[in-house]
This record gives sequence, structure tokens and C-alpha cells, in this order.
Amino acid sequence: MTTEPVVELSDGLPVGEAVAAVSLGTPEYRTCPYPVYRSLREQAPVVALTTRHGVATYLITRYEDARAALSDPRIGKDMHEGIDLYHAVFGDTCDALDDNLLFADPPRHTRLRHIANKAFTPRHVKELRPRIEEIAGELLDRCPVDAPVDLMASFALPLPVMVICELLGIVGEERTEVLKWFGNVTRSRFSKDLAGDLAAAEQWLRTYFTAHIARTRAHPSDDFLSVLIETRHEEGALTDAELVSMMWVLLFAGHKTTTYQIGNAVFSLLSHPEQLHLLQESRELIPQAIEELVRFEGSVETSTFRYALEDLEIGGTAIPQGSLVQIAITSANRDPEKFEAPDTLDVTRKGLQSTHLGFGHGAHYCLGAPLARMELETALTTLLDRFPDMVLATPAPGGEEWLKGPFPAFRGLERLPVALDPSRTVDDWTEGSAASSD
Repeated sequence: MTTEPVVELSDGLPVGEAVAAVSLGTPEYRTCPYPVYRSLREQAPVVALTTRHGVATYLITRYEDARAALSDPRIGKDMHEGIDLYHAVFGDTCDALDDNLLFADPPRHTRLRHIANKAFTPRHVKELRPRIEEIAGELLDRCPVDAPVDLMASFALPLPVMVICELLGIVGEERTEVLKWFGNVTRSRFSKDLAGDLAAAEQWLRTYFTAHIARTRAHPSDDFLSVLIETRHEEGALTDAELVSMMWVLLFAGHKTTTYQIGNAVFSLLSHPEQLHLLQESRELIPQAIEELVRFEGSVETSTFRYALEDLEIGGTAIPQGSLVQIAITSANRDPEKFEAPDTLDVTRKGLQSTHLGFGHGAHYCLGAPLARMELETALTTLLDRFPDMVLATPAPGGEEWLKGPFPAFRGLERLPVALDPSRTVDDWTEGSAASSD
């Protein structure tokens, strides 16, 4: 049994002897991390890192190790069990909102998941399709066709935001306020210099969610939140505090990952026109193409933090009890030991839904995966129907366009300039063009 050398996850610092001349903090890594992950899989498949929070963690990069770790009962998610470690990573003010099923272990996670599943039934999700299609059409109606449009701001972001907000009954001007304070949390959560901003945003959201739950309880409808509230008479029902944290995690997970995945999928297809042509010619390929697009360029680069409940060994590396563990999802999904020609986008690739790790694996498999798939399918179908000739505008996204923070677990685009109808597009891409798409 061996332990890989400790590696600094900091700009410009080499990964070390195990993967010489590789860095996990450079612009090159942000633009394309896959060569780094290839080196790690080959030479240091379970590597010790020091995160930018100053906390040691172990990063798992191979598929088989990753899949096993995602369902290993020796690796927990309830970070509150190691409260000092939790505060070192997330700060001191996030306890209430983070006390949700994303950071829970059995039996509590089992209870929370069971209740959430009552609202996220296949029937309920299926009933959302007409409304999702309507929202997608309305958003594209607003997009100019005579100038490049930033598809992230105009389509990829508002589509899942509007869907999840409607599911939670957050509408009108309230939605704008909620998203503003939500943005303050995501911007300041990992910055000690912004601790005051974070505390204020957390408090505002807790106060709003509490009041919104009370209003919904008094005047229930058929939305997701009402279904959750209606479980209050059942054994093990959600407390008000759990409802607040459930709203937070659904709002966060319900739009960030899908927003980035829509952008990643469109960018991948426009960068591989032969694959886009296949979808244009054979729309029945879209469901399996979505699985390939999630595998090829997923929006979740690494898993959320996990916590070693005991001393254990993964991939020949000793991981002491109390250590943080993260799984490099995008690395596992490019592992040649599992996927043939993994760096090739192939929308005809079959059998991915039960194998790729883009939606996780095990007890914490993404609760909203059916909804995310539906939103992705609707987004691609609507774009292909309305704008079959769309192309990347100039300049195409470069390294500076890929997001790596404040939540470094994500991989997505800051902007995605697209000419929806090249025959009618006359303006060059400018910042002004982006504003015109709002």
C-alpha cells in the first residue's frame, strides 16, 4: 500500500514527482483539464491535494475507483460530523442552508430522499414537458437573429432558472430578488474577505424561504413545494428548517448544473459539426446524445466533498479517517479503461445512461436527473428546430470563458456567442451584442 505525494492545488505549482510538469491551477488546465487528468489516471490515480481553502483532500480520477467511491458506505457526506473540517471548507455561516440531503448520510438521507421523491415522481416530471417547451420557445423568441447572441445569458441560464423557480412557486419580482441574493452567496461563499456579504445573503434567503413556506402552506397549489409541505402529516415529515434547506439545495442544484450543461452541450455540438449534423438528420438520437454530451463535457467536474468515516484504501492509496475525498467526475468519464475513444464525441454511442457518472452514482445519484434530461432534450430540440444553421460566433469561447469558481466543482461557460441564423447575422460579436440579447 502506498500514498501518493502531496500536491498543491495552487496556480503555477507543479503537481510533483508523480506527474511532473503538470499544474492544476493554470489557465491551460481551466481551458482543458483532460491532459492533466490523463496523467493523473496513469501515474497518480488517487492523489493528495491541498485545496485553496487550505484543507487536504484526496482526488480520485479513475472510473472504477470513482464509481466505487460514490457508493462506498465508508465515505460519508454529512460534513457536520467533522464540524471543524466543515467550517474550514464552507465557513461558519452556512450550517442552516447546507443541512440538507446533499450533505446527509443514512438514515437521515434515506428519509429526506424518500420525501423528496414524492414530489419528483416520473409522472410529475413528465407533466412539466409542455411548460418547459413553452419557456424554451419564449426565450428564443426574444433572441435576435441579425446579430450574435450570448446563448448562456439568453437561453441556457433563464430556462432552468424559470423551471425550478416555478416548481418552488417563486415568481415575478420575488424571483429577481431571490436570484440576486443567491448570487451573493455563490460569489462570496469561499472568500474570507466577503464573509459579511455571505452572512447577510444567507440570512436574507433563510428569512425569505421561511416566509415563502408559510405562505405556501396557507395557500397550497400543485407545485413541488406544496407537495413537500403536504407530507407534514406523515411519519418523518420535513421540519420547517429542513424545508428551508431543501429549497436552497433544489434552487442551487436545479439550475446551476443544468445551465452549464446546456451551454457545454451546445458548444460541443457546434465544435463538432459532423455530430450536430447527425442530430439534425436523426432527432431520435437526441436522448442518447444527451448522455454522451454529459459524459464528454459534463458540467460537474468534481463531486461535492465527502468525508472518510474510517481508514480506508482506494486504488492502492491509504486515506486516513477524517480526510476529505473528491471524485473527478469528468476524468472518470474520459477513462479509456471504461469508454472506447473517450476523447471523441460520438452521439451514436450507446449504453451510457447506466454507466457514465455525470449524474453521480449510488444513494446520492442526482435527484433531478430526469428533469435535467428533459430540459436538455427540450433545449437541443427547440434550438435545432428553430435554428438548424446556427454556428459559433467569433471569437469562439477560449480559456477565459470557462468557469472554475467560486464553485470549482463546476465546468461551464461564462459566455457562448452564437449566430442563430448566419444568413441574417450582420454584426460582429461585441459586448453590446451580448446586451442586446437580454
